[in-house]
Amino acid sequence: MRNYSAFDIIGPVMVGPSSSHTAGAARLGKIAKLIAGVEIKHVQFMLHGSFAQTWKGHGTDKALVAGILGMDPWDARLKDSLEMAAKQGIGVEFSSIDLGDVSPNTVKIVVTGIDGVVTTVVGSSIGGGNVVVIQVDGDDTEFTGTYPTLLVHHTDMPGMILKVCEVLYARKVNIVSLKVFRSARAADASMVFELDEALTEREIEAIREIPNIKNAKAINL
Repeated sequence: MRNYSAFDIIGPVMVGPSSSHTAGAARLGKIAKLIAGVEIKHVQFMLHGSFAQTWKGHGTDKALVAGILGMDPWDARLKDSLEMAAKQGIGVEFSSIDLGDVSPNTVKIVVTGIDGVVTTVVGSSIGGGNVVVIQVDGDDTEFTGTYPTLLVHHTDMPGMILKVCEVLYARKVNIVSLKVFRSARAADASMVFELDEALTEREIEAIREIPNIKNAKAINL
């Protein structure tokens, strides 16, 4: 039998009518902002399933944009996010998409920075304000943002997990979970570390300097 917490019963602290369509959407937008890590010029939100059907009525549009602006689900400014984005010169676009066999509350977020770099994030709102990110820049992944998260993109070869773990061990950072994804043997691969504490920029840079590491990013909600 499942043990229920007060969070399960009461629900998340938030602004808006729906934990899935509003609170979860805000978290997905904020995660996309953190992954992009750049000043944003334009964002395209491609809505799947029930997100596409009810996005205005449940405030999903405002919540997604609020997240892109760095707001949390309980931020009172969430309702004004579209106007705030326009004032900051951030272009916003919404469209429908069929992403196949995924949660009905799923969105593909395409972020374009002022430097022209494009970042793509696909994530789902799974209830109670909780989310799961299932794809970053076309690569499969899986993380929730519940813990400080380290994303590492690297060449698929022996020893890569060990090298990253050595950096974390040297800095006394405990690993909660680790998942590895790859498209093919000896091709590109990615690691997702959930950690007990957030990494500093110095620690992230140490990981980026490891040979055959292509990029490393921290997600700290």
